[in-house]
Formats: sequence, structure tokens, C-alpha cells
Amino acid sequence: MKIGELADRTGVTTKTVRYYESIGLLAEPERTASGYRDYDTDAVERLCFVRDAQATGLSLAEIASVLELKAAGSTSCSHTAALLERHLVDLDEQIARLHQAREDLAVLAERAVALDPSSCTDPNRCQVIASAAG
Repeated sequence: MKIGELADRTGVTTKTVRYYESIGLLAEPERTASGYRDYDTDAVERLCFVRDAQATGLSLAEIASVLELKAAGSTSCSHTAALLERHLVDLDEQIARLHQAREDLAVLAERAVALDPSSCTDPNRCQVIASAAG
């Protein structure tokens, strides 16, 4: 199949297919006599795996590490599980930071409602932010 059909079947762009080829996530396909890329069904499966792995939060480098294990004939389950666990920890930390940021913003929003706009005379600062930092 040509690159456009591969892209359509896997839900990515042709630019993405070419990029994945350039970084080695997808093998360069055979070429037709006229020079067009000619992909087989293995390319569909691999590209779907890369797309699905990215959706879990894995980076392209991490995906490549999983594929390298598979290419070497090794199992990748424990490696993949460790990668996913690290991403879970990172995500939990990010969620905690976002919760704290939301609490901080809620305090500022409450302060903004309570302040008198006529007392805001500093030409370089907003009293809502200035009082929060000070």
C-alpha cells in the first residue's frame, strides 16, 4: 500500500509516517518501480502500536526502547510496565501541582473581589498579584 493509505488506515499523517521512518520507528519500505513507498500489513500493525503507545504517554524514545527489546527477541512487558509506572508517578505529581495552582488562583480570585479598584495606584503592579507575592 502507498503512504497515503497507510496513513489513513492508522490515523496519522503522511508526514508522521515519514518522520517515524527517519528516526527508525518504522522500517523503510520497499519501493515500487516508479519509486513510491510500498508498505505491507506489518507497517500498519507497527504504526498502530506506536500511535497507541504514544497515547499512553510514552515518548518516542521510550517506544523505540520497547521495540528494540522486541527486535532482539526479548520480552518487553516488565520494561513497559516500569515505563508506565514512572509516567503514573509523574502524572500524579503534575495533578498535585495543578490542584495547588488551582487553590492559589482561587485565593487570588477571592482577593480580587474583595479589593477596592480605586486603591490600585501602582502603575507597574496589580494589587491582587502584588499582595499575593508579598
